[in-house]
Amino acid sequence: MSGFEGGEAVRRFAEEVRAERPDLALLCLLIGAEADAELDEAGLDAAQIELDRLAGQLPYRPSGGPRAWAVALRDLLGEEYGFRGSAADYDRLESSLLHQVLRRRRGLPILLSVVWVEVARRAGAPVYGVALPGHFVVGFGPPEDPERQVLVDPFDGGRLLTDEDTSSLVVGATGAPLEASMLTPAEPLDVVVRILNNVRAWAAARPERSDVALWAVELGLTIPSHPARLRYERGQLLVRRGDFLGGAAEMEEYADLVEVVDEGAAERVRKEAFAARAMLN
Repeated sequence: MSGFEGGEAVRRFAEEVRAERPDLALLCLLIGAEADAELDEAGLDAAQIELDRLAGQLPYRPSGGPRAWAVALRDLLGEEYGFRGSAADYDRLESSLLHQVLRRRRGLPILLSVVWVEVARRAGAPVYGVALPGHFVVGFGPPEDPERQVLVDPFDGGRLLTDEDTSSLVVGATGAPLEASMLTPAEPLDVVVRILNNVRAWAAARPERSDVALWAVELGLTIPSHPARLRYERGQLLVRRGDFLGGAAEMEEYADLVEVVDEGAAERVRKEAFAARAMLN
């Protein structure tokens, strides 16, 4: 149970993802509310106030364009406050929770990028997240103009990236070359989906934390255009946690959805559902 009444954080998350302009910081904090039983409404407000406070320490529209903004954020967040990441952060669930990242000043690249974006946005910077394959970074300036776009790596304290640095990040993650399409701004819901995928991957490596996997899947199911396979994953998790009937019903609904494109897969899932129901006997 989170600091909210039962299901309230999920309800608010589902409402926010359908807003005309979803609030990225709020969505990230509501993810944290599912993970942290101590995070309540006051905690959400405190995190937003901290983002405002940090933004208030940035210079007012520094001269020098996108690069000046990037340097100002690096100096404030990376150097003065010490926000950055390390390999050890990948082993901690807290590294995917915005309120904990604000407290610890450590996190995964995508959560540190959320801090950079939200602080810079509040100060009026032309800023956005950039979802490079395998490594999230932050962009300043017009994305359609590579000559003026400036990329920074919050995981490395806000280091300004050269074209070679960016290309190396992509090649290191995928083995494929950097493409211009990779440098476009990430929409808030795309960022949230990637964060939830990270949480699910963390939980998948720790079978004893099926509780975390379940709430991450359930939040994902509230996002418009979510993959149907999330329903199957939820069914498997419910069965693993002892809710055999609920899990079987979820799997059967998934089988109905996929039957039109893959009858064989639908049949296999129905057999899993049958086996789950049999566990009650």
